Amino acid sequence: MNILVALLIFTVIVVIHELGHFLLAKKNGVGVPEFSVGMGPRIITVAKGKKGFIFKFLCSQKYFESNPDWQECTKYSWKLLPIGGSCAMVGEDEINEAENSFNVKGKWARFSIVFAGPFFNFILAFVFSIIILANAGIDYPIIEHIYDNQPAANSGLEVGDVVKSVNGKKITIGREIDTYTLLHPLTGEDVDIVVTRNGEEKSFKIDPNYKTYLFGFSYATNEKASAEVSEVTEGKAFDKAGLKAGDMIKEINGKKINNAGELSTVMNEVNGDGKEVTFLVDRKGEEKTFRVTPEPYSTKTLGFIASMDEKSKSSFDVVKYSFVEVKYWIETTVGSLGALITGNVSVKNVSGPVGIVDTVGDAINQSKSYGLRVVMLQILYMSVLLSANLGVMNLLPLPALDGGRLVFILIEAVRGKPVDKEKEGFVHFAGFVVLMLFMVFVMYNDIIKTCLEIMEE
Repeated sequence: MNILVALLIFTVIVVIHELGHFLLAKKNGVGVPEFSVGMGPRIITVAKGKKGFIFKFLCSQKYFESNPDWQECTKYSWKLLPIGGSCAMVGEDEINEAENSFNVKGKWARFSIVFAGPFFNFILAFVFSIIILANAGIDYPIIEHIYDNQPAANSGLEVGDVVKSVNGKKITIGREIDTYTLLHPLTGEDVDIVVTRNGEEKSFKIDPNYKTYLFGFSYATNEKASAEVSEVTEGKAFDKAGLKAGDMIKEINGKKINNAGELSTVMNEVNGDGKEVTFLVDRKGEEKTFRVTPEPYSTKTLGFIASMDEKSKSSFDVVKYSFVEVKYWIETTVGSLGALITGNVSVKNVSGPVGIVDTVGDAINQSKSYGLRVVMLQILYMSVLLSANLGVMNLLPLPALDGGRLVFILIEAVRGKPVDKEKEGFVHFAGFVVLMLFMVFVMYNDIIKTCLEIMEE
């Protein structure tokens, strides 16, 4: 099921990308022999011929080339494998001097055709963002929680403050804070935070250095969920004491625990002093008592959450923040690429198709308990992320990508004459080979990570 959903998302994103190329090609008089959805053999093909609409099931390329009814018209095909799509243009990848050839059109006409693909990905992300924000609310950067004994607690920040900037980085939505600290790891120096409080702007400094104690287990974040241990980290305090995933925590130091919300509250109380803590758990109907001494852990954190989803009463705000949402994912993708180049992010963290399927699957599984509506919103959210990502990646100035083609058009604009088509074709072919090799590496990396996760389970 997860694979099918991932394929559906990928296909919609790619088809919209190709639709951008298609519409601008048609507008500029470029011939499009075929626009297809999917890959592999054709299942059904439709076209508007000289005598009206014509249909064909299971037809080959040889049939089209030999049948005059299918000449000089655009064929629309649905193919067997539901993976992506394509827009074949006359003269796109070969030297063709025909009037409707891509390579005889003016440079700005070609530029608009090539740029339209990524641009349509951004449009798709924008449209889906409107649907998401209208239903789930806008991610306002409002401080909704300040962790006890953590850096922000003594800074003067208050719940309800609206974060405006972090170290000079403008903040518009809550997730930008976490993304900023991910792409710009905290060094231990003070962090400058600017907020608005009751309409007044205030500045604060946070010392991010934080020492705590870890028990080495996780549980549900939903406050109304059960206080069940969902995972125990191997070799850490919980594991050493004998606690296991599936244990239901009933009491902590004599305080009764009824749900995950109460568990979180009590854990915040006992997490900071390193003293031994007594846990009473229910393990398959049998009550057991464990004494656990947490282990010291030093880290750097801001110590607050500023991400509050609230439905806006203004349609204008929904549209405005949908632009912000797309901008956020574009900037995040660019920032992640920058971190990859500088070495702040390992290439091993790069995910391909397998990783995408896993991510989509995790998103769906985590939202199932909230109903179909939330699942659909999660699917749309993943589509926004991937569509914006595909748009950015295709604009990279690399051979074989849309960005590489745009570079050659810009070189032509500067030189006053086009680059030799054979040389350009060779560069794009070489780039395609390198791209395929990189995809093989990414898929190999995905498979290795998946295998390691299975072995750990």
